[in-house]
Amino acid sequence: MDSGEFASVLDTVRSFVREVVVPAEDLIEEADEIPEAIRRDAAAMGLFGYALPEEYGGLGFTALQDARLAMELGYTTPAFRSMFGTNNGIAGQVLVNFGTERQKREFLPRMAAGECVAAFALTEAEAGSDPGGLRTSAVADGGDYVINGQKRFITNAGWSDILMVFARTGGLGAEGISVFVVDTDAPGVTVGPRDKKMGQRGSTTAEIFFDDVRVPASRLVGEVESEGFAAAMRSLAKGRLHIAACCVGMAGRLVEESVSYAATAKQGGTVIGEFQQVQAMLAESQTDLLAGRALVLAAAEAYDDGSDRRIAPSSAKLFCSEMVGRVADRAVQIHGGSGYIHGVPVERFYRDARLYRIYEGTSEVQKVIIARQLLRAAAAGR
Repeated sequence: MDSGEFASVLDTVRSFVREVVVPAEDLIEEADEIPEAIRRDAAAMGLFGYALPEEYGGLGFTALQDARLAMELGYTTPAFRSMFGTNNGIAGQVLVNFGTERQKREFLPRMAAGECVAAFALTEAEAGSDPGGLRTSAVADGGDYVINGQKRFITNAGWSDILMVFARTGGLGAEGISVFVVDTDAPGVTVGPRDKKMGQRGSTTAEIFFDDVRVPASRLVGEVESEGFAAAMRSLAKGRLHIAACCVGMAGRLVEESVSYAATAKQGGTVIGEFQQVQAMLAESQTDLLAGRALVLAAAEAYDDGSDRRIAPSSAKLFCSEMVGRVADRAVQIHGGSGYIHGVPVERFYRDARLYRIYEGTSEVQKVIIARQLLRAAAAGR
């Protein structure tokens, strides 16, 4: 997509977020779901396939365009982005990067149109940040594979159409992990009750159980075993960059809310924005925001030109997920008692922000990735 077309899409999304989604935030929070009208409009704008290739019906955004869009999406409730995020990110990229041509043509056009929602079924009770420990198995049986096991914290599980299921076909650790496209309504697949989360209401997660689920061998992604770990890591690397950009978007909203409150609220007849302690918090949050934005944009450019697809995404995710937590904490502090009251945006964002430090690789995992890459480069003499 050229720069002019992208600018038009970005303007449309920005207006939609501010004029339609933001006014619906309280409704989404209370109902714990996205209104169907918003979902239809998002599909019509192409948001279910913005990062999927144009040849399969998507918009074909680059990593830099993805990041700039994510900053707009991050301005509002994370549930809005989550609704179509897996199609474009961790689930969709499995097919984009590792699927056969037949598999791409079977699923990607429907995903891009919003007619098919894909979920990324990787996490298990003993395999979260380290997927090498997963226990779900897939055993070859004639022309099929039989899958048994369970997954947890799977985003969009309850209303997905297909699942990218990571299962062990042999070997230990990261070796022997394969990935399959499984219909959510296939016999033997059971989606558990939605999780009751601290925040990010409207974005549903749940457990998924697999009991002798038969999957044709043609649903093995790439029709090659043992590529699941590589598929997961490549999808997660790009996904981390996207999440970092979402954190920047949320931080921007929090700064706006903080400045607006500080400019109007009074204590003892004085506008609190005149207090130097409040000014200090505003200055720190704005600085955090600008640093995060610059890091994400630079990391996205490095991802696009291929110069860094490991350290930069992890660095951006680490910094920005921690950064937005600091900004959210200051926003509540600036609001005082009001910031602790349900229904005030900063209270909701304070809860929402906490998850960013956990999913798609915890902050601790990002530190390990960054350090290991640095040490490997040093050992190689680079």
